[in-house]
Amino acid sequence: MKIKPILDHILIEPLAENEKTSSGIYIPESAKEKPQKGKVIEVGPGKFEHGNLIKPGVKKGDVVIFKKWGGEEITVEGKDLKLVKEEDILAIVKE
Repeated sequence: MKIKPILDHILIEPLAENEKTSSGIYIPESAKEKPQKGKVIEVGPGKFEHGNLIKPGVKKGDVVIFKKWGGEEITVEGKDLKLVKEEDILAIVKE
C-alpha cells in the first residue's frame, strides 16, 4: 500500500532510539520515550495561503525532529509511521 499525504502533511518513519545506555544498561520498552526523530517517507504538495501554494520545507529522505505528541500514529504493512503537519516538524537533522 502506498500513502500519499495531502496538503502540508508529512509521512515519517520514526527512528528507534538506543536500546541501551552509554554504560551498557538495557532500557526496557516501558521506560523508552516516544521517538521524536524520523525519516521523511512522503511529502504532501503543501498548503494554500492567500491563493498561493506554499511547498513544504522538507523533502523525502530528510531526517527530522518532530513534536512528541504531534500528528497521528498509523501502521502500514506492519510499519509504525507518523503522519504530521509541517508545523509539527521542529528541525531537519544535518550530519
